[in-house]
Amino acid sequence: MSTRYPFTAVVGMDDLRLALLLNAVSPAVGGVLVRGEKGTAKSTAVRALADLLPEVAVVADCRFSCDPAAPDPGCPDGPHRAAAPDSRPARMVELPVGASEDRLVGSLDIERALADGVKSFEPGLLADAHRGILYVDEVNLLHDHLVDLMLDAAAMGASYVEREGVSVRHASRFLLVGTMNPEEGELRPQLLDRFGLTVEVAASRDPDQRVEVVRRRLAFDEDPAAFAARWAEDEEELRERVREARELLPRVALGDTALRQIAATCAAFEVDGMRADIVMARTATALAAWDGRSEVAEEDVRRAALLALPHRRRRNPFDAPGLDEDTLDETLSRFGGDDEPDPDPDPGPPPGPGDGGGGGGGGVPPQGEGPAAEGAAPDPSGTGPEAGGAPGPDGQQAPGGPGGGEQRPVAAAEPFRARMFSVPGLGDGAAGRRSRARTEHGRTTGARRPRGGLTRLHLAATVQAAAPHQRARGRTGAGLVVRRDDLRQTVREGREGNLVLFAVDASGSMAARQRMGAVKGAVLSLLLDAYQRRDKVGLVTFRGRDAELALPPTSSVDAAAARLGSLPTGGRTPLAAGLLKARETLRVERLRDPARRPLLVVVTDGRATGAGDAFGSALRAARLLAAEGTASVVVDCESGYVRLGLAGTLAGELGGTAVTLDELRADSIAGLVRDVRTATTARRAA
Repeated sequence: MSTRYPFTAVVGMDDLRLALLLNAVSPAVGGVLVRGEKGTAKSTAVRALADLLPEVAVVADCRFSCDPAAPDPGCPDGPHRAAAPDSRPARMVELPVGASEDRLVGSLDIERALADGVKSFEPGLLADAHRGILYVDEVNLLHDHLVDLMLDAAAMGASYVEREGVSVRHASRFLLVGTMNPEEGELRPQLLDRFGLTVEVAASRDPDQRVEVVRRRLAFDEDPAAFAARWAEDEEELRERVREARELLPRVALGDTALRQIAATCAAFEVDGMRADIVMARTATALAAWDGRSEVAEEDVRRAALLALPHRRRRNPFDAPGLDEDTLDETLSRFGGDDEPDPDPDPGPPPGPGDGGGGGGGGVPPQGEGPAAEGAAPDPSGTGPEAGGAPGPDGQQAPGGPGGGEQRPVAAAEPFRARMFSVPGLGDGAAGRRSRARTEHGRTTGARRPRGGLTRLHLAATVQAAAPHQRARGRTGAGLVVRRDDLRQTVREGREGNLVLFAVDASGSMAARQRMGAVKGAVLSLLLDAYQRRDKVGLVTFRGRDAELALPPTSSVDAAAARLGSLPTGGRTPLAAGLLKARETLRVERLRDPARRPLLVVVTDGRATGAGDAFGSALRAARLLAAEGTASVVVDCESGYVRLGLAGTLAGELGGTAVTLDELRADSIAGLVRDVRTATTARRAA
């Protein structure tokens, strides 16, 4: 086995090391999710933890690492005869991002099960990780169903494998550690909640500390064995402290005062459910044992809250993680005495996602704040007051010259639940929740011959394929002779995630402050919908002379929301350039990920300004996108009593749908009427 970097040689990152050690002391804490930028030694610290865990006693020749003192009565390798136990180091099993379900939970030999009635089970990674560590690097990039299986096993302490009437269950208790880079996308809140603790890590900005990191890493790479030998004494001391804390843990007392503080803290931060209370209690107990104390103190509760609550407070991906420590200290102080607390305290307003002065959730500005009045007749030429430019001395907007007249970013209106748009047809893309696709999970739609290994047997189709050949195969009596050529793979239909590319008009014609706030709120709502449906997102903006790719396609919708919040407006409307930039972006993404189908969302009032026939150029660009089969939606932002309907014309050339800002809401009556009319028209056409 290659030499691991010593845990005690890791520089800084005190919170990460503490969270890992607390789980080593008490695996019941529930694991650690490590969030941080790339290159911060997240994986190095996790891998080094395995060497600190005590050796485990196992039943000899048991593939599921049963404990000789209490073997699993349902172990597939059991029943175990009395024998001298073996011991081995605790394992650290890594789950790769591209792992299949069979690799995670194990696989059955379906052919032997059907032909011979033998349950031949090959254990997966969940069996290998039993009584050790299961490490998932880039856990946010795993398919949702794999995350669900892994977290269910962590919660129940067992893994269940079901394959067409054949069932296997085995113990699977492990320390779950996941790492992720938030820039590549977030985990869903309900999955975040299943990790006991979370830690945010970042590279140190202290030059001396950075120098020490580089010095140690270079020394390790030059001679790993010699470097590890220099830290062997420190490693043994830390290993002994873990053993002592494990022995002390059952004797640590969690008093009523500490329990009341835990409950009050979870209530003060409006944490959903009771899992946070339980995790905090276990973490505070482990902290006391780690410090060699037999009773939980207030400081243990405080440190437990900072580790167990930040990721449970997030209501959507645009909320910043973290806790208001002043509110935490106030709550602990109020409920920390022996006296009964005030039955009706006035804690003030609860900490909201916007505390700390962060933007992103602002409402519509007061009347009169914007320089352009809503409801004014639009100027078809695009050269009037709405075409861009900063307000002049008389309070009116100056005409926007090419690339000029930039205005300050406008806060987005409150997001809402948006209508769901999908890509027509049947795809083969990544698992998600938007468009129809052939997937490993979903409703059964048919059967086919397996391509490669068989994963999901279609029993009826297999029997039907084998039945005509029974006499030729010499079958006598009951039973069915099944050959490999008879096996049929189940074809299922589910949902896929798409690439949702936003092309947002940030020109002067969109610059009325109330309207732009509503537009940003609408895009924010669509981003939230994309997050929930596991899409990738990208952002193209166009204003002034040209268009730019403000955010390359990514899984991080909060990065898109941040770019949207800082988006300035003003200048001319290069609509054709925006569509061509979107087309080029989609072309590159098709080369990188051909299975992920795109959905283009154009947010504009349809106006186009510039040299020559600007709107005609935009329509020609739209026809190019339509010819390539790009599914499109145009969000019509035009307002006022007199409307030109240019966005609708653009949607027609794109071959897509045009919806107004009002129709974008999922509960919109106008949107419902439009859906009914569309469905009726489709039925009549059929």
